[in-house]
Amino acid sequence: MAFNQEKLQQLIEQVPADVDLQAFDPLRVPQHIAVIMDGNGRWAQLRGENRAFGHKAGIKGVRALIRTSNDLGVRYLTIYSFSTENWNRPVSEVKTLMTLFANTMAAELASMDAEGVRIRVIGDMSKLPRRTRVTFEDAIAKTAGNEGMTLVIAVNYGARQEIVRAVQAIARKAASGELDATGIEALDDVAFANYLDTKQIPDPDLLIRTSGEYRISNFLLYQIAYTEMYITPTLWPDFDEYELLRAIIAYQQRNRRFGGI
Repeated sequence: MAFNQEKLQQLIEQVPADVDLQAFDPLRVPQHIAVIMDGNGRWAQLRGENRAFGHKAGIKGVRALIRTSNDLGVRYLTIYSFSTENWNRPVSEVKTLMTLFANTMAAELASMDAEGVRIRVIGDMSKLPRRTRVTFEDAIAKTAGNEGMTLVIAVNYGARQEIVRAVQAIARKAASGELDATGIEALDDVAFANYLDTKQIPDPDLLIRTSGEYRISNFLLYQIAYTEMYITPTLWPDFDEYELLRAIIAYQQRNRRFGGI
């Protein structure tokens, strides 16, 4: 997918002085960017507010990320919205997040659809509140035919759980005889990937994590084997299009050898 020259020019005209545009190549934008959006709670606490205030403020960063990624020609954008472990948070916070997911998707669907964005969800949606689940299902159905950027929303997602589901699917096929001994022996990493939630989605080229934390948090463990990582101390509500540009420039300065020389 090609970048939007007009939108790119608008971005460049307002770029902060610390962003080295000479190092940015619009023709070498990563095709798949994955983002761990972290720091909403700390951002709110620094302002004397509760965590819900931070989650609501973080929507601005999500909008900037989606819009700018699409304008730059990113083909796949995966955002880590809610992990399987996040159910351990206070009930009130979980309820706020689920309501926020539904309200935001309902409010943004028309504009994303108009821009050709296709929406896909990874994770177990069956455990989501009905309104949140139906809102996501509606977005998936309405944008299924779009040919622009694919927005992958990881919700009630855990990479370990995803891998277990894949193994269970293979085991069921083996038990039913659909997969014989020869088929099992023929399974390789490419074939195994077809059992994951991210089937037919290329592995991320770039993984961004905000708030300065250096951990993966059970996110895309199988898929990020050779993904370039970019850690920024910026808390998620302060993440904007220029933070994304800094991450892409850092990515473009790296030599991806994939185990070679």
